[in-house]
Amino acid sequence: MHGPTLVNWLLALLTATAGAYCLTRLRQSPCAPAAPGPHRPHPALARESDAAEALMGLGMAAMAVTGATVPAAVWACLFGLPAAVFLLAALHTPSGRAHRLHHAVGALAMTYLALAMTASPAGHHHAAALGAPLLTGALLLYFGGYALWTGARLLRTPAGTLALGTTGLPRACRLAMGIGMFAMLLTM
Repeated sequence: MHGPTLVNWLLALLTATAGAYCLTRLRQSPCAPAAPGPHRPHPALARESDAAEALMGLGMAAMAVTGATVPAAVWACLFGLPAAVFLLAALHTPSGRAHRLHHAVGALAMTYLALAMTASPAGHHHAAALGAPLLTGALLLYFGGYALWTGARLLRTPAGTLALGTTGLPRACRLAMGIGMFAMLLTM
């Protein structure tokens, strides 16, 4: 990534921690917990979300550290294939559509970042052109808005209390990844 080395490593630490937490949730969550409720997603959708967020967090950490040393085809496969899967799932399954679309946008944004990073000399994003500023701006608006929305949800639960403890950790994980994506796009 383009930017100070310390910032890259801090971003890698933030996103790796969030990804590792999601991976831990994926391993610990039972296949058939209690029935979904108004604020509890379907178990399969929750596991899918944990898997997607673990992939994104660990992938962002790897991208922040390795930069352009990994070939574009590897990044494109790592993020492009899940993006296609999420898009197809969102089109064919009405439950969780918005959630899957969000993960598809995230995976597509990671693919875009990787291709722009590997296409530019020495991994500097500033050489990328051909509509990149408009797309980058749209993605910055999306992930900036997402981080604000997730942060607001982290602060308050539907009951009006602070989301502290383990109930707030998944939201904090999503907030960290939204901020991480925003920071990566900001360096473009």
